[in-house]
Amino acid sequence: MTQAKSTQSDLTVVKCPTCRTDVVWGEQSPFRPFCSKRCQLIDLGEWADEEKSIPGAPDMSDSDGWSEDMGY
Repeated sequence: MTQAKSTQSDLTVVKCPTCRTDVVWGEQSPFRPFCSKRCQLIDLGEWADEEKSIPGAPDMSDSDGWSEDMGY
């Protein structure tokens, strides 16, 4: 989970998940929680390359709609 802290002007600041730079959580940060489009795309690439995943056992029971029982 991303940790947030409050600054003197009551702005919420979070760490960019990619480069760990402080990012103000607000309208002025269009890529939040990322600091930039670059960090956002790096993160997307890590998910696409399956470097990141949600923990748990994969459910392969009907992954492509084919089954031995179907006789295909």
